[in-house]
Amino acid sequence: MTELSPAAQAVLDAANGAQCYGPDDCLNESRWIAAAALQAAADQVVPEHRPWLRTDGEPAARHKVRLELLAIAAELKAL
Repeated sequence: MTELSPAAQAVLDAANGAQCYGPDDCLNESRWIAAAALQAAADQVVPEHRPWLRTDGEPAARHKVRLELLAIAAELKAL
């Protein structure tokens, strides 16, 4: 199995702990569920198309959080 970042591994571990399948089971969809949940959270925290997304100040900090959530989701999808 590919090594994940600590954040992605923590999300996957939490998702795997909530079901009966193991992390290598072909029926295990926890990574897709976790990735979708992270994408939804990113959309709630900072919607993609907002005029206040700038590169200065607080909006930039929220945009950075969005990008970090989406990066973890992408990592889980690519697993």
